Amino acid sequence: MIHGITYPYRTLQLKLETGETISYIDEGKGRPIVFLHGLANYALGWKKNIDVLSRQFRCIVPDLPGNGLSPGGDYAYGITYFRNALLAFLNKLKLPRVILAGHSMGGQIALTVALTHPDVAEMLVLCAPAGFEQFTPLEATMYQAGISFFDLFSSDEQNLQKLIRSSFYHHSGQADDMVADLIRVMHQQPLQQYRKMVSSCIQGMLHEPVYHSLHLIKTPSLIIFGERDALIPNKLLHPTTTRKIAEDAVSRMPNARLHLLPQAGHFVQWERSREVNSLITDFLK
Repeated sequence: MIHGITYPYRTLQLKLETGETISYIDEGKGRPIVFLHGLANYALGWKKNIDVLSRQFRCIVPDLPGNGLSPGGDYAYGITYFRNALLAFLNKLKLPRVILAGHSMGGQIALTVALTHPDVAEMLVLCAPAGFEQFTPLEATMYQAGISFFDLFSSDEQNLQKLIRSSFYHHSGQADDMVADLIRVMHQQPLQQYRKMVSSCIQGMLHEPVYHSLHLIKTPSLIIFGERDALIPNKLLHPTTTRKIAEDAVSRMPNARLHLLPQAGHFVQWERSREVNSLITDFLK
């Protein structure tokens, strides 16, 4: 457990056959929804959704390895790695078919599962998913180089704080609480190990794309974006809008519906939780 962080839910631990220990929230009863958090985040990124949706559904919310309360290690972090860890986790829980909900990087992981193991994902709920924005090899290199350059002038705490705060359209004390928690998580593992995890995750999002395979996803899918998303698209590389990125990608998916919510940023499921919870509930009916 991480010193100073407690989850206000039933929190369990499960050891995979490959050695990783995954901490996860398990609340409610009914059809299982498995929620996947984004880059350098944790299960409580879905708190406002667990509080409501667990009244009707079984909400299972893992901390991906190296994040939240799940210990890190010398793992081959990336989209494929997390997909495999998720499949092993579901197998251990004897859950052959679930509703997959993913935010940001978690959305790209969910899309990858739907592509490679379509029988696992009964339905998809994607909030500001990564994977919809395309990057050429040169753009991917520039993206990673830019991050490395700015890292020279900022501490890891400052970088994390910037990432979380830019994910919200309205800065609030709630974002500050999340930053404080995630800084504690960062300091629970060797710094180089944590940096490798974050860097490998970014590389995975850039170099394990799903965009050109979206037409193969037949799974019923609900996609939700905040119209003021400051992270998608990357404003330096792609001078376009969140709406255009989302509409283009969703138009490729044969069984998907899109909702864009105003006055919300990348953490749309938090800032507009009431609308998001209503959309999810209606969709799952």
